[in-house]
Amino acid sequence: MLLTLDVGNSQIFGGVHDGEQLRLTFRKTSVIRASSDEFGTFFRTTLRENGIEPERIDGAAICSVVPDAVHSLRNSMRKYFRIEPFLLQPGVKTGLKIRYRNPLEVGADKIANAIGALGKFPGRNLLIVDFGTATTICAVTKDREYLGGVITPGLNISMSALESQTARLPTVEIVRPESVLGRSTVESIQSGLYYGTLATVRSLAAWVTKEHFAAEPPLIVGTGGFGRLYEQEKLFDAFVPELALAGLRKAFEMSQAERG
Repeated sequence: MLLTLDVGNSQIFGGVHDGEQLRLTFRKTSVIRASSDEFGTFFRTTLRENGIEPERIDGAAICSVVPDAVHSLRNSMRKYFRIEPFLLQPGVKTGLKIRYRNPLEVGADKIANAIGALGKFPGRNLLIVDFGTATTICAVTKDREYLGGVITPGLNISMSALESQTARLPTVEIVRPESVLGRSTVESIQSGLYYGTLATVRSLAAWVTKEHFAAEPPLIVGTGGFGRLYEQEKLFDAFVPELALAGLRKAFEMSQAERG
């Protein structure tokens, strides 16, 4: 079985794959300074609580946008699972043609999303919208070219900025308001967060499509923790919450094949 870990700024999103089947997913709040023992005991406990014996894990794959967490995660895999984890990083085989001016700048999570989306939707141009700590849009062609992306503040960042930079605006629950116009301060903030993000993503997706995919419109794929909020808005052609984990599994398999 393969343990996959997508390490973000806010959460670690993990999964256990039995071949192509995703048996389990779980989330853990990111703790950058967590020790290898804290990580290792958490992973083993989580697996057991979900009916998977840790000894069945014979591989691990990690993508991380938090460099300080990688050392402890690697050591947790070595100590608690007796395996050397695969790290999705610059230089590993991905099958992508990165069109960034500096390919090393592309986040590992974006690469994992792209690999996962191409695997699930072969032969299609793709726009991948990821609702994480940041809300991002990445453009990938059917010929496996990663053209580039757009990065905007995520819902939590936007809410935190309002709360910290204003004297009287409170922190609110991030939900879909019934109306665009709020009739209280809380409702108005919720509307701005939700519908502001919705309008931004729709506009940017249309703009990127016009610039790069006018001849053959892309499939729009949603992912990320806050993505479910927008499922009813017909913003995506498909919503795949485990997209990065699927991409990690593919990248791991490519690395194993390359080793022979």
